[in-house]
Amino acid sequence: MDSKHITGVRTVSIPVDNQDDALRFYTSLGFSVLRDGPTPTGRWIELAPGSANVLLTLQPAAEGIVRGAIGIRFTSDDVEAAHAAMAAEGIDVDDILLWPGVPPMFAFRDPDGNAFSITGTTVSG
Repeated sequence: MDSKHITGVRTVSIPVDNQDDALRFYTSLGFSVLRDGPTPTGRWIELAPGSANVLLTLQPAAEGIVRGAIGIRFTSDDVEAAHAAMAAEGIDVDDILLWPGVPPMFAFRDPDGNAFSITGTTVSG
């Protein structure tokens, strides 16, 4: 297969139990809704965090889906402010990790138990 057939990543799908609840959660984090239309199994919801280089979809979860591992790392120019704001909203967040030579980061979970990371755009000292 010619590697030129794959040219990028369009979306990353997040399995959710209730698309309405998930949509409220992600828009409360500042994600923009780009599309929200019906499909045979629910809705096609595309969201954009920030500049929309990669889009997220809120996909109805298949039965027995396992959640928990961090597979998506979002970025922030101010990890401490993002952490404080999310904690104030009652979002399940871990402590900020500060390792020399590595951007600051912390994990958080959405209401469906999907785990993510917010990673800084600059390296800590």
